[in-house]
Amino acid sequence: MRPALAASLLALTAALLTGCGQRQSAPAETPPPAGVNTPLSQEPIDAVPLKDAPVAPPKPKTEAKAEPKPEAAPEAPAVTPVGEPGSCLAEIGEARSKRLVERCIAVSPATRPPCNSANPCAMIQGEIDRSCAMYGPDETKPKECGG
Repeated sequence: MRPALAASLLALTAALLTGCGQRQSAPAETPPPAGVNTPLSQEPIDAVPLKDAPVAPPKPKTEAKAEPKPEAAPEAPAVTPVGEPGSCLAEIGEARSKRLVERCIAVSPATRPPCNSANPCAMIQGEIDRSCAMYGPDETKPKECGG
């Protein structure tokens, strides 16, 4: 390396290092205007909680009269479920719709099959038919497929 280049680099390095070592005075902080929240410092706060903290006075009670709640109706006698109109339960009754739902659950591979007696029987039977049709000719179908 040339001596002149080395001397220049050395002088530049020395100038940079002396500049970094000098302390600059911190900029003077101006107080925030009145009504402006100041940022929180990161220093811990050594505060003692107030024992008699001020409490807002209670709100005055309004003179609105509450209506008396009606007494709960007595339990209705147990009746045979009839289901909503259009449901399988309403179409064919509890026992037969329950059996259809059980068949549907047994054969359906769906994660959320329509095997619910609140659905129409045609929808439940359609899921059974769809599920049973998925078996190949050489595969054994479950007994719920009917053959």
